[in-house]
Amino acid sequence: MSGSRQDAGRPGLRQALRREPRRLVTIGLWSLVEAAPAFLIGHAVARAVEDGFAPAEPLIGLAWLAALGLAWAAGAVAARQVVLAVAAVAEPFRDDLMTYVVEGALRREPATGRDSGAVARAGLQVELARDAFAAVVTTVRGFVFTVAGVVLGLLTLAPGTLVLVLPPFLLGLGLFLASLPALARRQRAFLMADEQLAEAMTETAAGLRDIEACGLRDRVARRLDGRLGAQAAAARSLAGVTAVRTAALAVGGWLPVVLVLAGAPWLLDGGAGPGVIVGTLAYVTQSLAPALGGLVQGLGVSGVRLSASLARIRAMAPPVPPAVPLIRPFASEVRLDAVTFAYGPRSAPVVDGLDLVIPEGDHLAVVGPSGAGKSTLAALVSGLLRPGEGEVTVGGVPAGRLDPAARVLIPQEAYVFRGTLMENLAYYGSPTGDEVAAAAAAVGAAELVAGLGGYGARVEPGALSAGQRQLVALVRAYLAPAPLVILDEATCHLDPAAEARAESAFASRGGTLIVIAHRLTSALRARRILLMDGAHVSIGTHDELVRTSPLYADLAGHWHPEPVS
Repeated sequence: MSGSRQDAGRPGLRQALRREPRRLVTIGLWSLVEAAPAFLIGHAVARAVEDGFAPAEPLIGLAWLAALGLAWAAGAVAARQVVLAVAAVAEPFRDDLMTYVVEGALRREPATGRDSGAVARAGLQVELARDAFAAVVTTVRGFVFTVAGVVLGLLTLAPGTLVLVLPPFLLGLGLFLASLPALARRQRAFLMADEQLAEAMTETAAGLRDIEACGLRDRVARRLDGRLGAQAAAARSLAGVTAVRTAALAVGGWLPVVLVLAGAPWLLDGGAGPGVIVGTLAYVTQSLAPALGGLVQGLGVSGVRLSASLARIRAMAPPVPPAVPLIRPFASEVRLDAVTFAYGPRSAPVVDGLDLVIPEGDHLAVVGPSGAGKSTLAALVSGLLRPGEGEVTVGGVPAGRLDPAARVLIPQEAYVFRGTLMENLAYYGSPTGDEVAAAAAAVGAAELVAGLGGYGARVEPGALSAGQRQLVALVRAYLAPAPLVILDEATCHLDPAAEARAESAFASRGGTLIVIAHRLTSALRARRILLMDGAHVSIGTHDELVRTSPLYADLAGHWHPEPVS
């Protein structure tokens, strides 16, 4: 994996904001419209009072207020557009975070085994980070544009009012910003304490019978009580520092009101009319104070949550092991030498001392009851799992160091991503249009292509059936340059005729083909069959296994073959 690809997967706020400058321009332009009432409110109120209601000209006063109402209506429309534009920025940020989490898990799993719990917990933090990121962008943007509108409005209405309004506002803002580091630390501590309590309660609930049987009720209760106390202490500590937010709002949002009222005689002596004082109060109470309140709420809650979630993602996401050079083999022979694999140190081996050679160009079907280790074998051959003992090689190269371009594995649940159909099919290279069409025809996906509207059609994964997603993945694998193809029940959602067509296409494609069979018909199409039954394996043709393996004979006895054309 290239460095640039790794950087793309790291959770970077600047990168998320810089990815699409046009989106930021759109947000800025709509923000100007949304901030129009913040600039106009003081002028509209002042003019309505002094030019309309005070001299008994109510129509003029109402006209100014109507203009303010229109500005608010336009601001509401702009606010909706801002939300949509921010969402368009936040979704790619979420995708970057998920890529970081999942790629870390995939690169770590071959060495350390699966940790789906860690990935699931990190996935939850990713969703929290996405929502918090959108809230922070929306809040900070709104604050900046609102404050700029208010300052410009006060400058054009009565510059002297800035002396009364800006100093306490900046003091309250500075007080809040100074408290943010402590607030972030205590928020992270609270999240960790809350997570530890949840994990302790989950473990306790899962082991209640053993706890009772071993007489450990008091010990476990003391442990849970300690976790609960730690969470309560973290919550009290967090509540203490959040009190600073109230002080910041009082200083920055409401002290200016007091100063404007107290300084009213000074403003009147300077030539300001009553309408100017009322307009200044409107600026403070209707625009400046709410903007500061929104910033305090947004950064104090969403911003701190974003910081804490990103820290938890980096801590919880499986660490990426040091990169090792990958090797492209010159052949596709698969060899397993005394391979043993178990999913845990105390678990029974799923594969035990397996010796197997799959010659280059062979077509092997792997059959057996559920849980016999078929998918585990596919993961070992593809390098996604590493054996506890023994060695798996492809063309003489250890499977764990195999260049991904040398093999392609299609699991049962095929992956299709949002994009055009051509982008999905040509993912592994740059095939020509004729090559893609030939692959679709060979695998049996031509009708699907036509139904979707051609290769340029946009693909929505959720709108495709499981079988349609499998067809897309099969064409993609067929076009891949990999000489080794592993189909792990990759046709299980297709009907028997479609499955036969797809497997026959791969058998004619060239290279080595391993099929984890969903139906026993796959065994008849293969040159050889590997029967797995836990640690016991048998290999041979269909006729040989019927004669020598009671298990295979029993499987075949419950199978009713479809006519083979």
